[in-house]
Amino acid sequence: MDVFYALADPTRRKILELLAKQGELTASQIYSYFSTSPPAISQHLKVLREAGLVNMKKRAQQRIYQINPEAVLELEDWSKQLTVQWNQRLDALEELLKAKKGKDVSNG
Repeated sequence: MDVFYALADPTRRKILELLAKQGELTASQIYSYFSTSPPAISQHLKVLREAGLVNMKKRAQQRIYQINPEAVLELEDWSKQLTVQWNQRLDALEELLKAKKGKDVSNG
């Protein structure tokens, strides 16, 4: 399952936000935050699990969910690399515009 597909849905992002704030939550606790049906939330949790964004452990009859920190760190690293690349392109554009402006001033 693709991480970005999993993150595309607002309900799944909300689940991740809840887990980030609360640490661990049971499936029942997660359901209580939503007006949608428990089976619908279960489907969202399944997508998050398959994408590797959350971990689930069973304790007796409960399923307990928590964020997978390794997956979040991978996303953070990817985002930082993208930011560095974008900033390099913007810096190059800025230098090009400065050079062009310098030529225009000397020709003017």
